[in-house]
Amino acid sequence: MNKLVLLLVCGFSFWCSSIAGASSLTDVTQAPSCHHCGMDRGMFSHSRMLINYADGTSVAVCSIHCTATEMHGNNGKKVSSLKVADYTTKQLMDVNAATWVIGGSKRGVMTAMPKWAFYKAEDARKFVEEDGGSVSTFSQAMDAAIKEVKEQADESKKVEDKMRHETH
Repeated sequence: MNKLVLLLVCGFSFWCSSIAGASSLTDVTQAPSCHHCGMDRGMFSHSRMLINYADGTSVAVCSIHCTATEMHGNNGKKVSSLKVADYTTKQLMDVNAATWVIGGSKRGVMTAMPKWAFYKAEDARKFVEEDGGSVSTFSQAMDAAIKEVKEQADESKKVEDKMRHETH
């Protein structure tokens, strides 16, 4: 009898955790691909972001890099909320509530310099201890991402100009 009760409790706990995990990825179901690069947001659920604009529109992306790309080209649209996934739980939270880590040995999403968000500061510190990087703020992480996007845009323009010059 005790084994049956234990089995039922374990089964119920597993079922509840799977439902909680599924509900935390509702935005992925609604927008499975990144608006900018097309990557699978479910596969990159640990780095995904959701931009909600004041006009009621929203843009779902796979990373802070694609968020910077969106912000760079959004023509000054007012953002009403900006959410990021917790690296550990994959649940969305406000970007300013997160403790951010820049750098480290884990490969970044759409970037050579990874940027991760953590709901718990202790998880961010543990990540830095195990994988390197430095604890930072959203502002610092976004500034780094915007800098990368601008550098890539400048490089692309140089390549386009060179190709245009070579064909004439």
